Amino acid sequence: MSNEESVKYVSIIGATGYVGAELVRGFAGHPFFRFRHLTSQSFAGKPYSSIYPEFRGVVDNICEELDPEEAAKDSDLVITALPHGVSAKIVPALLAAGAKVIDHSGDFRYKDLATYEKSYSLTHPNPELLETAVYGLPEFYREELKTASLVANPGCYPTCSLIALAPFLKAHLIEEDSIIIDATSGVSGAGRKADLAYAFCELDESFKPYGAVGHRHTTEISEQCSFLAGKRSGDIKVTFTPHLAPFKRGMLASIYAKPSAAFSSVSSEKINEIYSNFYKDEAFVRVLPGKTLPDIKAVACSNYIDVNGLFDPETGIIKLFSAQDNLGKGAALQAIQAANIMFGFDETSGLKNIVRGI
Repeated sequence: MSNEESVKYVSIIGATGYVGAELVRGFAGHPFFRFRHLTSQSFAGKPYSSIYPEFRGVVDNICEELDPEEAAKDSDLVITALPHGVSAKIVPALLAAGAKVIDHSGDFRYKDLATYEKSYSLTHPNPELLETAVYGLPEFYREELKTASLVANPGCYPTCSLIALAPFLKAHLIEEDSIIIDATSGVSGAGRKADLAYAFCELDESFKPYGAVGHRHTTEISEQCSFLAGKRSGDIKVTFTPHLAPFKRGMLASIYAKPSAAFSSVSSEKINEIYSNFYKDEAFVRVLPGKTLPDIKAVACSNYIDVNGLFDPETGIIKLFSAQDNLGKGAALQAIQAANIMFGFDETSGLKNIVRGI
């Protein structure tokens, strides 16, 4: 079967935000997906390439102010890049129209309804969908993604943290009440909006924590950590502090934990070996050699996530590190990885050639 015979049509709801633009970039060169609708309330009627000039001659589709349900009727896949609370109301109509859906909000990431409603200060209008939604981290939920109709694309901080922690949680090699995560994101994580806090003069030469207590990604990380360790939602609590740095895109997580009694043989070499064995078959998780540590520059504009770890014998603490692009593996490109699985395409289709040069 030729590529054209295998083509699926994708619509992007909210195509002109930063996540939407990264989805457009990723799908523009994809061998099996073609655009059906690119929707935007702010730029309806304008060519996509007039909003993002780098797409001139590549994606000149006209942006539409289209009812999401109408967009779904002639699409195989609809990807929503909308605020939380909004997606929860729109997604049921997309599913009813016959499309598969990948949602980028937090509205379908939780299995525990009470945790979601507390974290987002919202009442979920369609809680029954939390049961059927698949958490879109392919490295952990690949089999579930193959038959999924609704995929909840993970948060960027959770992806960066969970990939680093998973081998040690699954094998019970760390004390589950000792996990501390310090993570830093580029400014694009705040979205495309005119806000004084994100103006150039406010951010340039700045580096600061935010949401230090109660950041909503804390509960998402905690729930998935619990599942990875074979426990119930919320059984594991993590300490998580996000930071904002003055670069456009990228994310680095530094994670600290105590080795468990089961990991009496802990060493930096053993940590690297555990990573290498756990992720040996994963196309987009790169375990760095020896004591080489991740750098956001090496993953910028890609779907790769780099990991490694060290053991500090002076303090007895395990230090785990991961770096990804917050718009790439942390959002849009990971959604394309999930879409490939959902439609039976090679998981790397359209993604392995998306890397930044110098």
